[in-house]
Amino acid sequence: MTRTPVPGTRRRILQTAARLFKEHGARAVGMQQVVEETGLGKSALYREFTSKDELVRAWVAELHDHAWAQIDSAIARHEGDPARQLLAVVEHAQESTQDSDAHGCTFYNTSAEFRDPGHPGRREAVDHLERLRERLSALATAARATDPDALADMLMLIISGLYANAATLGPSGPAARSVAAARILIDQHVPAHVPTPEGRRA
Repeated sequence: MTRTPVPGTRRRILQTAARLFKEHGARAVGMQQVVEETGLGKSALYREFTSKDELVRAWVAELHDHAWAQIDSAIARHEGDPARQLLAVVEHAQESTQDSDAHGCTFYNTSAEFRDPGHPGRREAVDHLERLRERLSALATAARATDPDALADMLMLIISGLYANAATLGPSGPAARSVAAARILIDQHVPAHVPTPEGRRA
């Protein structure tokens, strides 16, 4: 007889897994630990997620959606000024490291933990980072940067360095200079402009 899933079970599992993955790293946490922490039986867990790989993938996918909602919101605050929107992405990244419990960037961390290119969680993490790079390049193109792809790549390096430094040396260390570094970089690659309501240069 097939048991009917209890409403909220999937959410409960994901919330518990997210906490454990953040505290111990996704690779170090086993399915049995998730079972014990949720208080659910193994059958309930495996009914929602057929394997740990699938659980990690779902966790990263959920973080991906949450991160993009925040990035889109940061960008939307500077509509019509793509150069300022580029800086807003870095500002958002810096703000996200202010939490004293921050452990770096989940997407970079997951990619480092699961080295197999075919791992579902790693694929989700890499997809997020590739989309971020593409978004930065598109904004740089809209801002008429001299070399949009180069500017996007250098901003990606600032963002990754920001997360790494904030996690090790704290948000008040070198990470605190990330926005200033990004501003200098953007100013060097984007000609001076006056944004118009349509987002075009005057």
